[in-house]
Amino acid sequence: MVKTHMGLGMQLSQRLTQSLVLAPQLQQSLALLQAPTLELKALVEQELQQNPVLEEISAPEVEASEKVTGDDGETESTADPAEPPEDVQFDSATEKPAESAEAADNFQAEFERMVQLDQEWRDRFSPTNTPIRATAEDEERRQFMFDSLTAETSLAEHLIEQVRDTNLNEEQRVIAELLIGNIDDYGQLKATLDELAAATNLPADKISDVLNVIQSFDPPGVGARDLRECLMLQLERSGQQETLEYLIIRDFMDALGKRRIPDIARGTGRSIEEVQLALARIGQLEPRPGRIFLNAVEQYVAPEVFVTRVGDDFAVTTNDDQIPHLRISNVYKDLMSQGGDNAEVREYIREKIRTGKFFIKSLQQRQQTIANIGKEIVKRQREFMDKGVAHLKPMTMAQVAEVVGVHETTVSRAVSGKFIETPQGVFEMKFFFTAGLQTASGTDVSNACVKDMVAEIFKNENPAKPLSDQEAVRMLTDKGINIARRTIAKYRDELGILPSNLRKVY
Repeated sequence: MVKTHMGLGMQLSQRLTQSLVLAPQLQQSLALLQAPTLELKALVEQELQQNPVLEEISAPEVEASEKVTGDDGETESTADPAEPPEDVQFDSATEKPAESAEAADNFQAEFERMVQLDQEWRDRFSPTNTPIRATAEDEERRQFMFDSLTAETSLAEHLIEQVRDTNLNEEQRVIAELLIGNIDDYGQLKATLDELAAATNLPADKISDVLNVIQSFDPPGVGARDLRECLMLQLERSGQQETLEYLIIRDFMDALGKRRIPDIARGTGRSIEEVQLALARIGQLEPRPGRIFLNAVEQYVAPEVFVTRVGDDFAVTTNDDQIPHLRISNVYKDLMSQGGDNAEVREYIREKIRTGKFFIKSLQQRQQTIANIGKEIVKRQREFMDKGVAHLKPMTMAQVAEVVGVHETTVSRAVSGKFIETPQGVFEMKFFFTAGLQTASGTDVSNACVKDMVAEIFKNENPAKPLSDQEAVRMLTDKGINIARRTIAKYRDELGILPSNLRKVY
């Protein structure tokens, strides 16, 4: 009898696929748009280290400089020509500045060393080179560096990273990004599928399919629309659909919230002791799965947009003081014109100047986009600026994107993690994008406005006779706002208000 063994080996094969790849410059532009002010400074510092033709202008130079527009449409800062640099002298015949021979020689030598170092690094990290085997000491230092990192990943970043590992197509990835943008810091989806469908003009079933994918992400329970779904997702992830805990959560959630153990026991046909043990296991589940990504340390924010009252109107300005001001160094411009026949020098400088100009334009475009979005927010939320949260109007990213002239995903990136200072206080820019309800008179009110009304209703109740959710529905109906009881319960839970039977003071 002859036994055959299938050998394992390596083989080459060809496969033709299509994929969407963002150019490095476009990726950089999106990163600048999405980064808040404090993170933007780090990105600018990194670019200053990588691109030698860029230089930062100090505050006095910015104030003393004039804004001029070149032939290419770029706005640059020009220094006062009254005082030439120290390494520049005037020629008596032409009265034009000329670089001294000594300074030019020193700079040329420095430049050649810089080109050599740049090429050495390119050769070292070339994909065709064989990587150098790290020693045990190198690995220990590397691990120590990673262990020393203090920057924490947010829940949104964690979910976006998981989206990249899925098989979603481009349209589904856009939907996934919008869904993640509507998931709060605790991991709960704050908008309904109907609201998202109305805002994006996409079928609700398409959004539901993508939501099912997100609900399979880590941490378990993320993307749930309420507490019941969150707990069920966690049990389904661990294969406990046939347990008593799953049955209680699925069919007796109201009784569970009111701790009516006898009612649950009768409904499930189990003993009270079995129900109590099941409730103890349910208590070990995480009602707020995104909580593990919250940073307990206080976070300081720098507003991106300032809204100030000017007479009867409002002025919108961006926080340009916190953004580093950059320009292309004149030294490299002069060297470019004096490059002569050295093609390598000219090409190197030309590429660095082209990259630097694109970076400067990306910074300017970022500020302009955020300013335009801020102006549209103020235009649509004027009553909020005057009177407060109770007068917040419904507004979607699609509406703002249409006016600003960008895609709604660009608006989502531009407002992510950024804050606006208004006469009513400092708010996250995403706060102003809410769905709404229609009153009996036909006017629209935002969800945030209704939630504020719910908070006011329960705040003014009689502690000895707390209001039920149905009574809150009736009071809002008297004000012309038609709302479901389960929506009241949802808002009450988000506000941290207990059910009426647990609020009663004897």
